[in-house]
Formats: sequence, C-alpha cells, structure tokens
Amino acid sequence: MILFMNDNIVSYILDLLQTKGADIQYGNEDVTQLEHALQCADLAEKNNLPNPTIAAALLHDIGHLLYQDEDPIHKGKDGYHENLGADYLSQYFTEEVTTPIRAHVDSKRYLSSVEKGYYESLSEASKLSLKVQGGPFTKEEAENFIKKPFMKHAVEMRRFDDMAKIQNKKTPDVNHFRPYLDEARQSYLTK
Repeated sequence: MILFMNDNIVSYILDLLQTKGADIQYGNEDVTQLEHALQCADLAEKNNLPNPTIAAALLHDIGHLLYQDEDPIHKGKDGYHENLGADYLSQYFTEEVTTPIRAHVDSKRYLSSVEKGYYESLSEASKLSLKVQGGPFTKEEAENFIKKPFMKHAVEMRRFDDMAKIQNKKTPDVNHFRPYLDEARQSYLTK
C-alpha cells in the first residue's frame, strides 16, 4: 500500500477510483466499482447526509481496490474489504468517515436482522456475500451494533449501497465529490 505524507492522498484516491475502479466489476452486479461508488455518493448527497458520510459513501468499497490479487469474495471468502479500506483511510481521515466504511458490511447484517423484507430486497450477489460475511446479526448483536457512534449514518449509507447498482445511471463525476474529501481531509489535519 502507498502512504502519503501530504494532501496528494485525495488526488490518489480519486485517480484510483477513476482508473482501477472503472476496470473492476462491482461483485456480480452490472456496474463497475466506480459506477457503484458514484451512485452511492450521489444518493447520500441527494438525501442530505452529513458531508463526512457523503465522503464515506464514495469511498466505502475502496478496500476492493486495494487488493493486490483478486478480491477473495470471488472465491467465496470474506476478504474484510471494509476493514482494509477503513484501516487504510484512517491514516488520512477521521472516524466520521472511516467508521461508516468499516460498518457498511455489518450494517447489512444489522438490517437483515431487524428489518422485515430487507434480506429479500438484496440482490443475489449481496445475499451470497452476506452469507460469507457472517449472515444476519442475532438480536443481541443488532442491539449492540446500533448503539455505537456513527452507526445510524452507516445504516443509511448501507441503504444507498444497496441501491447503487443501476447500469448506465447518470451521476456526477468523481471531481464533483472532491470537496467532500477535501473537507474531510482538512478535518483530519486539524484534529
């Protein structure tokens, strides 16, 4: 992994999304990682989520782009992309950004446990990955999960994650979302 000592990280991440993200399919869905990221961020923005959560929506699956080899999920194994991405980004962004990223898989587990009809609404690829990722939470796990900081935002972001799979959907480009990343980066630098 590449570490940055200055603010080139935002440019690097946006370039990674535009290059590698445009070449990698998002799971078994009909969109690329880039299209998925843009759709998710667009939905978060249109639904007036806080700026750090919009940044998180854009970056929530960055872990998929950090693997040096093939994504383990394609082999039926959990590669913990959420932790890989959040760990990497925690060097440059605050918990307001990284915690929803780390929690987006558990948010699917949470919603599958507490919301009637949620599991049935998932795509077949999401149902398969849910199984590999541990399945729905128990009632106790769900209760403990939602009490943690930033989890309500993580759950909202998860809903957009589930909707961000529409082939050929028009969205703003990555540069539209750069101010959210710049602001989140500045928050990290001034903490």
